[in-house]
Amino acid sequence: WANQFDNVANRQAHIETTGPEIWEQTDGQLDGFICSVGTGGTLAGTGMYLKERNPDIRIGLADPLGAALYSFYTTGELSSWGDSITEGIGQGRITANLENFKVDHAFQVPDEEALPICFSLLQDEGLCLGSSSGINVAGAIRLAKELGPGKTIVTILCDGGTRYQSKLFNPSFLRSKNLPVPGWLN
Repeated sequence: WANQFDNVANRQAHIETTGPEIWEQTDGQLDGFICSVGTGGTLAGTGMYLKERNPDIRIGLADPLGAALYSFYTTGELSSWGDSITEGIGQGRITANLENFKVDHAFQVPDEEALPICFSLLQDEGLCLGSSSGINVAGAIRLAKELGPGKTIVTILCDGGTRYQSKLFNPSFLRSKNLPVPGWLN
């Protein structure tokens, strides 16, 4: 039993692998890192590594509606409202992987913002991504706007879209939730 939410080996794996990979691939020339949270291992581990290398790197959280971490990082209290069709992210508690970890920026991203990004990445870039990746890219866009022009922002494309055929790529389901449906999906 891996207990991935509270086993800090999860976070340590990102300190030892994901963080160094991002640092190397960007030649250390990044200004921000942002992602959503499932277990907290990716955000905390990668963020800890990057902050150790350069404390000026801004670390951000992209949280779907219905999750409580946005509230925690902006008010100090765990509170949630709304809902999301996104699966696998959106934590309602501070996991062991997140204990004592701070972010510099927190954004709450609604499905109405993330889904068009998923559809655009599929149509324009050929990247079939899931809604967690859409939340991450939306968060990266927001962080980039906040930090200003000429900044390098990194996020994680963490899920493929083929797992979401019954929701993300189902026009009837999207309409039932009053979510945007791209014309090419009809």
